[in-house]
Amino acid sequence: MTKNKKKNGLDTDSSVVEDSIVEDKEDIQSSDENENLETLSYEELFDKSEDLEKALLRANADLDNAIKRTRTEVEKAHKYGVEKLLHDLLPVIDNLEHAILNLSTDVSKEDKEGIELTLKSFESTLDKFGMIPIYPVNEEFNPEKHEAVSMEANKDKKDGEIGNIFQRGWELHSRVLRPARVTVIKN
Repeated sequence: MTKNKKKNGLDTDSSVVEDSIVEDKEDIQSSDENENLETLSYEELFDKSEDLEKALLRANADLDNAIKRTRTEVEKAHKYGVEKLLHDLLPVIDNLEHAILNLSTDVSKEDKEGIELTLKSFESTLDKFGMIPIYPVNEEFNPEKHEAVSMEANKDKKDGEIGNIFQRGWELHSRVLRPARVTVIKN
């Protein structure tokens, strides 16, 4: 006879015996669970059912919130993903504006028009990405959009209005990337 056979004088396969023992244990456990359920009263079962329903509702709400949060984060990533690049391009626009303002008298009309067209092209490209210039002419000072460089007196304007604009600011989808650098009127 083989090693796996002959147990207590009987010729049986040991794996069959082990399977039988496992099945018996599972039957005992499931009958214990059934007895626990059978011993619970109707009210206890009803309360347990309500608790499970509440847990399920909470889990669904958590899942819905996670989906909404993820959707919002993805939208923000698409909307503001180019923010750093656009912020780094702002000095290029400033340089083009300074070039136009400080052109010498020897420059040809075509050169000046070329620089102006380049600036307009650049601005229209930024506009496609949602960049809007902050150029506060005749506006009240707003610390969220303007950076006060100095104060000045001007009898033609009211206190708190913008005087001179040193550098225009920029917004990306209503988020200020760079505030406009201005003087504020104080009489």
